Amino acid sequence: MTAVNHQTYLYVGLGGEGDNIGEGGLYRRAEGDDQWQNIAKGLPESPQVRALLVHPENPAIIYAGTQAGPYRSDDRGDHWEALDASKTDVWSLAFHPNDPNTVYAGYEPCAVHRSLDGGGNWQKMDTDKVVFPHITTYMPPLGKRVIGIAADPSNPLDMYGAIEVGGLIASRDGGETWQQALDGPYLRNNTLDLHGVQVSSAAPGTVFIITQVAMFRSRDRGHYWEHIQVDEMFPGGSYCRGLMVSPDDPKTIYLAAGAGGGGAPAGTEEAGALFRSKDVGETWERVDIGDTPPRRMFQIAIDRAAPENVYCCDYEGRVYASNNGGDQWQTTSQVPGEMSRYLHVYPMVCG
Repeated sequence: MTAVNHQTYLYVGLGGEGDNIGEGGLYRRAEGDDQWQNIAKGLPESPQVRALLVHPENPAIIYAGTQAGPYRSDDRGDHWEALDASKTDVWSLAFHPNDPNTVYAGYEPCAVHRSLDGGGNWQKMDTDKVVFPHITTYMPPLGKRVIGIAADPSNPLDMYGAIEVGGLIASRDGGETWQQALDGPYLRNNTLDLHGVQVSSAAPGTVFIITQVAMFRSRDRGHYWEHIQVDEMFPGGSYCRGLMVSPDDPKTIYLAAGAGGGGAPAGTEEAGALFRSKDVGETWERVDIGDTPPRRMFQIAIDRAAPENVYCCDYEGRVYASNNGGDQWQTTSQVPGEMSRYLHVYPMVCG
């Protein structure tokens, strides 16, 4: 149900790759408006925004992860202020499931920081016991960044961090200490190149992770894993990039995937697709968004205050919108014009 007088805003952050490392941006668009606004005032120069987080109770409050640490806005992104935290690359942000004053930030190199007062003060958590799977320590790429953080809503002491490239780290004490949760005699690193992690309140103890070539599920807090089958978009798998549990229906999960990426054979087309499960990941369907994106699908966003508004975009910024819970879709304006041809869309959130 939509909150009274609520206006949905869509936010996208951009980050440079390859020849464009060091470039970025942050943009906002109101639902029903075709124009994107640059909202980088107060952020570092050429902000590489790879994480965004909207407060679950006050959508005017937004957190952004940048190459110079986390920032906060109290006016929907019109103005930003740097938070007193580590000034290195932030790749993920998350709230405690029951306490939005508790905020987690994932960094590169691998580190997790926590604030108990909405971002005023931060403390580095203990990741000293994290050992990366051997196959990821000598095969490129070697970056060990925390690209996603999730807590089990049914047991917030259980937390998980998706590492690109380095498996899954887990905490059993609410983020105080972390250890590796994936290891084994792997022949290739693409199943350990994680891009996201989610836990649904409809399936306590069940962890979903997405990788360079596939999605996996553990029903026992990360001890045993099974391959989740979706339509293969290249021989042997799909490049999985975005994963989201619907805020109004924890049985519904969305997956953004594509045919291109590091796990695909050379010459594979990069067409993107959106998948959806309505039974907590037991079965999946490809969502008809009215188009076949020419590049891999990258992100998903759902407005918590108006969950009928669902969005997805490919990594060059082509945005698709549904205003009825994902049943019918339309193509919206590409974001943000010329810039999206050179920079990847990393986070996309609603508020």
